[in-house]
Amino acid sequence: MARKDYLSGKRVLPKPISRKSTIASVIDNLDAYNGGRLRAACQLMSEKYSQKDVTIGLSIAGALTPAGLGPSTIIPLMNHGFVDWLVATGANMYHDLHYAFNMPMFRGRHDVDDADLRDKGVTRIYDILFDYEDVLMATDRILRKIMLRPEFQKEMGTREYYHHLGKVINEYERKNKIGEVSVLAAAYRNGIPVFTSSPGDSTIGMNVAGLELLAEAKGLKDYFKLKINPSIDVNDSTAIILNAKQYEKGKTGVLLIGGGSPKNFLLQTEPQIQEVLMIPEAGQDYDINITDARPDTGGLSGAPPSEAASWGKIDPTKLDETVTAYIDVTVAFPLLAAYVLQTTKPKKLKRLSERTDELRQKLIQSYLENNKEIGELSDMMKKLTP
Repeated sequence: MARKDYLSGKRVLPKPISRKSTIASVIDNLDAYNGGRLRAACQLMSEKYSQKDVTIGLSIAGALTPAGLGPSTIIPLMNHGFVDWLVATGANMYHDLHYAFNMPMFRGRHDVDDADLRDKGVTRIYDILFDYEDVLMATDRILRKIMLRPEFQKEMGTREYYHHLGKVINEYERKNKIGEVSVLAAAYRNGIPVFTSSPGDSTIGMNVAGLELLAEAKGLKDYFKLKINPSIDVNDSTAIILNAKQYEKGKTGVLLIGGGSPKNFLLQTEPQIQEVLMIPEAGQDYDINITDARPDTGGLSGAPPSEAASWGKIDPTKLDETVTAYIDVTVAFPLLAAYVLQTTKPKKLKRLSERTDELRQKLIQSYLENNKEIGELSDMMKKLTP
């Protein structure tokens, strides 16, 4: 690279912050380090993710809904058309329920006596405090009764589970007259598919297991039939990406808030297409990572887009349109959302949840057309004992 090319960037000479400064103008003024990375992420969202042919997947990990990022950040992005599908930890979706049920959580302190909290029936997530009986136990009691409704009595993925749950939660939210506070309710209204990659790893999964145990103990397994099948979710999420890229000839962008299992589940859609189903594809087009995890420990949470490109998760020719900012997500995510809302027009909702069957059929068609092992695998399946 020539010397002049190294020195071709915007000069570091920011404008002073004033009383008239907006969040967008302050962010555009961030020149360096992780402030500069946050600026790049915001500008990428505003310039590329705003295009109507871009399908946006959001993953969230870490205790974000207890911290209030559902009402403050995620729901506004959903309503603005900047979330087309969502992958979240089960814990985030569980704590999201408290809001719709109008069960309060409170600002507190992190340096408190946890043994005393336990004795007093108070539960802590760092500096968020809430009542054990009136919030956790009460949420569980309502959730268990919801899951005994007829529409839940079948094998399903978390996408369908959350669709049914979101419909009920939307009614709770409406009856409690507390505004738009639940991510699941907003997803239901906006036709946004929601997935949890590890459904057993949360209080929602624990309550499903508890009801299964009850059905087994009381000889009621023919009555309680809810089974969460993660394989359904793998195919349904993969179908979203395949449809966006190959059938609609559009692009895909991921917004990875935190890391963990949701980040991988969202990104693994491309290896599922390329490696398992053997359908030719290149990878996601745009990638934004907001994380506080380090890349040098080998964990996925801190892994940069360039590493993901080696797996086929990100298009290796598009790495210039990826950003990683190593910042606390409770700081960066609301700022990014504010920037997007201040600098872009609302996008038309894709309502992908209403197209599940259509997208699955497209996935099946492409699989059958491209995978050369289908004949052999089918013959082996036929030899299995029914």
